[in-house]
Amino acid sequence: MRPEITVLIVGLGIGVVTMPVYAAVRRGRRDPLASPERGSFVLGSWMRDWFYWFLGPLERTSLMVGLEPLFFNLTGVACGALGGVAFALGYPGLGGWAVLAGGVADILDGRIARTQGIASRRGAFLDSTLDRFAELAAYVGLAVRFAGSSWVLTLVVAGQGGSLLVSYARARGESLGVLCKLGVMQRAERLILLGIGGILDATASAVWPAAPWSDRDGGVVLVPVLALIALGTLGTAVFRTVWIARRLPRVDPPAPSL
Repeated sequence: MRPEITVLIVGLGIGVVTMPVYAAVRRGRRDPLASPERGSFVLGSWMRDWFYWFLGPLERTSLMVGLEPLFFNLTGVACGALGGVAFALGYPGLGGWAVLAGGVADILDGRIARTQGIASRRGAFLDSTLDRFAELAAYVGLAVRFAGSSWVLTLVVAGQGGSLLVSYARARGESLGVLCKLGVMQRAERLILLGIGGILDATASAVWPAAPWSDRDGGVVLVPVLALIALGTLGTAVFRTVWIARRLPRVDPPAPSL
């Protein structure tokens, strides 16, 4: 069994074991550090809150040694770049773990900022912008990896473009006074799919090398994941565009005369 699969199975096993513990110790208690800016999570708020609790020891250790939010912002970019390089060089398992590690860094930066009482508009701007750099780096690596297949490359480009549009539609709507956090394939869902897809890809490609959508180097899991991300992000971007547009006036009211 490949090491990345072994680590994934062990991690899932630990997660399953800790869920009843979380349910017992956190029953009825809300997470005081949950960001009001976070959108919905496809697996539900309980799973998201459990994962935040699961990361508690890492969060407390980071606070104890004095790590600042910017450290995790930059770590997320570094993980995205590492993931992109790993995908490009044909190491999808490493790429998948790097993407997931970047997602953990993205969670910790905001939680540490709120714990330290230093959350600010500057930090929120850096967080959102550097997240886009990290995601772009991973997709550039995927584009290099699948450059020999025009239709898979189209999925990569569509997935990256859709990811940017999901974020842009929310940001532009919010700047006009309409906040929309609805839709699937937000950042958390994208990272989970791409990370687990990368981790499983090499093993699945070895088991089913003749999959009609794969090539000689794999893609048995990654290609369907990329298709799902492309469809989900573009669909969410269209939904948010329509949802926000319907809540904006067709004609702006005239400016008050002086």
